Amino acid sequence: MKHVIQRREALVTLAAGLSAITCATSALAQANYPSKPIRVIVPYAPGGATDILARMVAAKLQESWGQTVVVENKPGASGVLGNDAVAKSAPDGYTVLLGITAMVQLATLMKLPYDTAKDFIPVTQLAVSTSVLAVPAATPVKTLAEYIALLKAQPGKHGYGTFGAGTSAHIQGELFKSQTGTDLAHVPYKGSAPMVNDLLGGQLSCAFLDVGSSRGHFKSGALRPLASTGTERLKILPEVPTFAEAGLKNFEPRGWFAYFLPAGTPAPVVNKLATELARIIRLPDVSARIDELGLLPVGNTPEQFAAIVRNESLLYAKLIKDLNIRIE
Repeated sequence: MKHVIQRREALVTLAAGLSAITCATSALAQANYPSKPIRVIVPYAPGGATDILARMVAAKLQESWGQTVVVENKPGASGVLGNDAVAKSAPDGYTVLLGITAMVQLATLMKLPYDTAKDFIPVTQLAVSTSVLAVPAATPVKTLAEYIALLKAQPGKHGYGTFGAGTSAHIQGELFKSQTGTDLAHVPYKGSAPMVNDLLGGQLSCAFLDVGSSRGHFKSGALRPLASTGTERLKILPEVPTFAEAGLKNFEPRGWFAYFLPAGTPAPVVNKLATELARIIRLPDVSARIDELGLLPVGNTPEQFAAIVRNESLLYAKLIKDLNIRIE
């Protein structure tokens, strides 16, 4: 019996020692982070805004940390393939996701191989994008109220363009129809160029555009902005009211580009990455480039961004269900 007790005590001591070694090794790894190359996964094709932002910040991160930072594009299934790759990667801070607002919308639109709320840790928002409801300059209206009156006077004769079913613009379009009692057909496109061309040519009545891809047309007068998302007016379009000012609800959220890490990543690693990314985002040359893309730089804390993710997940889930939005 005595030998059994001694053996148990020895095993407990050994387990405790191994645990201490593991904790010490983990603490050292966190303290030395980053000690090897970092991968930033972009779940979309090269050349888009997400890719441009990712590569710009990655270059700065590599410069400041002295470690290779590789941007890897994993497009497919509306971003799901890239998101899933990060969700299933090691939670050590060396695989980072640059995702967009669709992350908090897809869970209600399709069956996912991961749980957005449980499998990711929000790190920081890189930038936010404002959407604007725009019409061709030839449209005989000057305000949102006048346009709503025009739509009601001509039911079934107008359509609104978006980047596709289930996108933010689609949600905004259906929300607009629901709250204004207007009859607009959804016209999905596969990219901004053909949609903007149809809008400029008058084949499309209106569209929910991101400011970045359309502000040149606003400046030239080819397109007329009627209202914008967000809680305050845009500095570049100070004369354009928000949807909230026009009495419409739930148009406050703006699109975002943001960093995530796999669930289980140690807090010191999350905070170190978040702090450095926020510093880079606020650099004058980086902020200026973000502004050139028609976006607003952010760089908030993991806690602040996590609150946004929770709130918008609930809001979009309700809107998508209430408005019966589906990906065909």
